[in-house]
Amino acid sequence: MISEPTGRAAGPYDAAFLPRLRMSFRAAREPVTQPVSKFGGQPVWLDEPAWPEHPRTSEPLVFFGQFRVPGDEVRLAYLFLHEEGQVMGGDTPENGEAVVLIQPGGRIPPFASIGSPGTQGRTLWRWGPDHTEVPVEWLTDLTPMPPELDRAANEAAACSRWLRGEGPETESPEEEWPKDFSGGEAVYPNDEAFGIDASWWFLCQFEDRGEAKDDPFFLNFGYGTGFLFLSSDHLEGRFMWDCS
Repeated sequence: MISEPTGRAAGPYDAAFLPRLRMSFRAAREPVTQPVSKFGGQPVWLDEPAWPEHPRTSEPLVFFGQFRVPGDEVRLAYLFLHEEGQVMGGDTPENGEAVVLIQPGGRIPPFASIGSPGTQGRTLWRWGPDHTEVPVEWLTDLTPMPPELDRAANEAAACSRWLRGEGPETESPEEEWPKDFSGGEAVYPNDEAFGIDASWWFLCQFEDRGEAKDDPFFLNFGYGTGFLFLSSDHLEGRFMWDCS
């Protein structure tokens, strides 16, 4: 199941894709070679490989995952992040330390530095024995969101709108809202998509994890959440993370 474009989004605070779908993780039994959503492993390129590098050090960024772009055509958004001191991505969406590539036919972001042919970096990992880093690959399943979680996410998004001065006063829900999902309205830790203007549409979000031994992978956003966005023509992407 995959969300579909709504055709009426006006920016990162609207539902550009519906329905909101719950994101869960399933260990890949063998290397994934199909153009499906996943975390870790190697990119399944749909055009020529284009591995981004850090714009100042030329160190290859870490491949974190690929995500299906909603629509009839099979297209992928690939996420690469710089990792320093086990913190992922930079402090702004356009400093070159977080790069989203769209294939096929997408635009390379103007701030992205692409390595020479054959460039390849590390991939997503989890903690193994003796504090070693173990590469991982997890398939991403999108399933209908339970109504109570969908309602709580909508209430949390409505509360953020009020706090931004964009809607009526709304209380934050008492219930827990989903942390990993695609489509619908995003739930931002500090109520805003920092550094993301109205030309970008929310695609999906996922929380950091990795300290517990049974966590599927390690992501460090300061106990926060990562967000992917698409341009309105689905040809370019952005990433930001935020924590409360």
